[in-house]
This record gives sequence, C-alpha cells and structure tokens, in this order.
Amino acid sequence: MSTSPLFIALVSETYSPEINGVANTLGHLVKGLRARGHRLQLIRPRQHHEAPAASDDDLLLTRGWPLPGYRGLQWGQSARHKLLRLWQRHRPDVLYIATEGPLGLSALRAARRLQIPVISGFHTNFQQYTGHYGITLLTRLLTNYLRWFHNASRMTLVPSLSQRCELQRRGFERLELLARGVDAALFNPARRSEELRRSWGLGEQDIAVLHVGRLAAEKNLELLVTTFQALQRQSAGKRLRLVVVGDGPLREGLHKRLPDALFCGIQRGEALAQHYASGDIFLFPSLSETFGNVLLEAMASGLGVVAFDQAAAAQHVEDGHNGMLASADDERTFIDAASWLLENGENLRRVRLNARQHAARQGWSSIVEQFEQHLHTARLDSCVPKAGRKPTLAIESKRAN
Repeated sequence: MSTSPLFIALVSETYSPEINGVANTLGHLVKGLRARGHRLQLIRPRQHHEAPAASDDDLLLTRGWPLPGYRGLQWGQSARHKLLRLWQRHRPDVLYIATEGPLGLSALRAARRLQIPVISGFHTNFQQYTGHYGITLLTRLLTNYLRWFHNASRMTLVPSLSQRCELQRRGFERLELLARGVDAALFNPARRSEELRRSWGLGEQDIAVLHVGRLAAEKNLELLVTTFQALQRQSAGKRLRLVVVGDGPLREGLHKRLPDALFCGIQRGEALAQHYASGDIFLFPSLSETFGNVLLEAMASGLGVVAFDQAAAAQHVEDGHNGMLASADDERTFIDAASWLLENGENLRRVRLNARQHAARQGWSSIVEQFEQHLHTARLDSCVPKAGRKPTLAIESKRAN
C-alpha cells in the first residue's frame, strides 16, 4: 500500500486540553501522523482560552455550545458552507470524523458533496448514556441516527472487539478495529511517590485503592462505593484508602457516601502519572465504555486492575494473571475479584508486575500505523458509499450552515 504523505482533515467536537478519552486518543493520532509526514487539518469548536482569529488553513475553529449534562464539554456548530469553501480551495485526500454532533454531521454532508472519502470513528456510547440522564425515549432515535451517520462513511473505526460485535448486531456496517495505546514512559511504576502516599495518610504497607475518571451517572459509581466498602470489611487490620481522581456531577454525592475518601480533582500529565503509580488497586466499574483508556494507563503504572470483561479489559486483561475480570451481568463477581487481590499480598504483587509488562508493549506507534493504513485504503477507494436512510433525529436541516 502507498505510504505517500496525505492531506488529512480531522473533525472533532472535543480536543486537548479537554480531558476525555476522545481528546486523548486524537492527540496521540495527530501527533503520530504528523511525525510520519502527513499534513493535518483540524476542524473543531473554539475553546474558552482561544481568540476568534486563531483559525488558518490547517485549523478551522467553529462556535461551540455546552453539551447538556457534561459540564466542560461542548458540541460544535454546523459549518457546512465554511467547509465547502475551505475544501474547494484545498481539497483533503481523506476526512476523519471523530464525533457525530452538528459539526460532524455538517462535515459529512460537505465531504459527500465534494466526493471526499470519509472515515468515521465510534468513540462514545451516547445511545447508552441517554438512559442515565432520564431521556430513555431518545435512545432508539439516537441509535437510528448513529447507524445512519456511520453507515454513510467509507468505514467506521471501533476501539474494541466487543464494541464491533454490539454495533454489528444493531446494523452498523463496514466496521474496522482500531485499538488504543498507552504512553508507557509517562505511566510508569517508577513515578511512585512515597511523599504523595504519606499525604494520603498511607504508609509503605498500606493499600491505596484508586479510581480515575469522570464522576458521572454512566460510570456505574454505585458499584465503586459498594466494592470499596466490602474491601474495608475484609481488610483485617490493613489500612485502605480510596483515592478518586477526576471530577463530575456526582462528586458531592460520592463525598457524602465516602467521607474518608480522598477526592483529588482533575490531574494531568506527570501529576496524573504520579497519582496512578502511587496506587495499588484500580477499580474500573464502568459498563458504558467503548474502550477505557484509563485501564491501560493503570496497567502501565503497575496497578492491580479490576474491570468487567468487555472493551479494553476484554482485550488486555487475562483474569488472575495481569488483572481481574468480572462478568458484566453479575456485579457480585466484581466485588469478589477485588477481594481476591486483597486476600494475599503475593496475588497483588504478581498481578501488578504482569500488568506493567503487558501494557509496556501497547505503544501508540502501531496504532498510528494502523490508522494510517485505513486512511490510505479510504483514499484509494474511489467509490464513496451512498447515504442510507435519512436520520430519524431531526438534527439535519436544509438550513444548516
């Protein structure tokens, strides 16, 4: 396959320094593609710190609107006419759309008008989130819209085998796997800090139980509470402390339920890596992830991870060897898995060592290379798929910009 440099347009309604899995993944992909000699044009909403005049030929900033229920995140305003003018002047070889909001939809429509091949990415289970926010009636409409959106692209990249099976069952077509990597130099057991642990009130033999992520309804945090409480009853004299890294609408409620837990807020870069490495057990109770980057970050940091047997955990965790897996239909198995790690110090030591060894081999370079190959495939395929049925969700309008 050709390895000639590509001109790639990338559309996303979230991007660094926003903190979420989509922004993290796109940051690594963009950095890797530029290092391989490709030209990247980024189309995204303007962030709060950016001036209106920041756009150029390789950066188009649109207006952003707050995303309901997700403080700090936004979706982008439709920009079809701007994109048509931009791409008529400088036509990209291929377009990657990472999000399916108004900005992503306008990019899809403009690209189809100009016959630019499109790859889409399925990064977030928004159709599952609706139930957690009291809008279950929208679930079917949103699923129909997402299926139409992704089936209108040349291919859709999904991060896990379980996600691909689920989407195939729902009628999504042309699905290809693009997993995630981890920066094993940043997330490293060598960053363990006894000083930080002392600030947590923990000595060398004490156990820090860590959770990293957005504190929101879709993250299944009630299980985090019940699991930690079960570990406390089992601790038999060992000092345990729950350390929560992240923020979100459930923070205040969790603090009331777990008054002795430490809530460290959002951490970035080396500070985040130090928090990971200073922990011992990592609880990841979410059932809504398409992948779950934090799981690989925890494994790279040498933690004993406990997660459900899906998404990233299904691909990277070998039960009892480099982590612990629970059955997605039985929350009791999650508590039992965490308890097994605490029963015997040798169990936890061995699992942590194996987790680090496995994650250290999951770098981003091979992921970027796979992504590059998908982009070349889309460019070489001159047959742009025709759109399926019109989306049921009334987001597409003839008057959209």
